[in-house]
Amino acid sequence: MDQRRVDPRGALVRPYAVTRGRTEPRQDIALEAVLTASPTQVAESRFAGHDKHRIATVCEGRAQSLAEIAAYTRMPLGVARVLVADMVTESLLTLHTAAPAEGFEERMELLGRVLSGLRRL
Repeated sequence: MDQRRVDPRGALVRPYAVTRGRTEPRQDIALEAVLTASPTQVAESRFAGHDKHRIATVCEGRAQSLAEIAAYTRMPLGVARVLVADMVTESLLTLHTAAPAEGFEERMELLGRVLSGLRRL
């Protein structure tokens, strides 16, 4: 029987250390935003650290959402969000936005009117 004890604080300290204490990403990335990594980006990510290389490997050859990246790498979502935003800024990942920013308010207003009309039926 193994008598070694695991320090329960390790699980709390590590995510904080991975993001160097940051809790907010450099840019806002939606959970459903699609991210990819080219073979060149994966190769370059090796020099950015183990966690960033894992993320790039998950996105190589297959588009992944931010939520999927967190799940596949078993990282807390907040940590994945900070690292992915860093990687997009450093050109280690390519961000494909789900919808263009312009016209968003108009589309939301239209969807609201459609929903309102459906509720009346």
